[in-house]
Amino acid sequence: MSVELNHTIVWSSDKNHSARFVADILGLPEPGSFGRFRVLELANGASLDFADREGPIARQHYAFLVSDEEFDAIFARIKEKGIRFWADPGQEQPGQINHRFGGRGVYFEGPDGHNLEALTAPYSEAEA
Repeated sequence: MSVELNHTIVWSSDKNHSARFVADILGLPEPGSFGRFRVLELANGASLDFADREGPIARQHYAFLVSDEEFDAIFARIKEKGIRFWADPGQEQPGQINHRFGGRGVYFEGPDGHNLEALTAPYSEAEA
């Protein structure tokens, strides 16, 4: 049996706003609906299921593997919207991107403080 991630819930103070924000930045179609969720379908069949939650939202990390062309478009939208970005998950290298594993990567925050990442080279291909 092969194991694949099918979906994950993204807790949000406003699921509609959060789902649209991520879709817009990543250049994806408008999120759909399923029950109480706003669903953002990804190319590999997994989905982000945005759900409203009252009170504090625990910050999570979501990384998106993209092509070089997609990275250029995503990074342009981040800069156009004035979204703060970093080269690292600890936010110690502001205003920079990284070049890990022969690719490029950038971290930025979503509406509820989730740490979002776009990267062009998967870490799984990195040498140990």
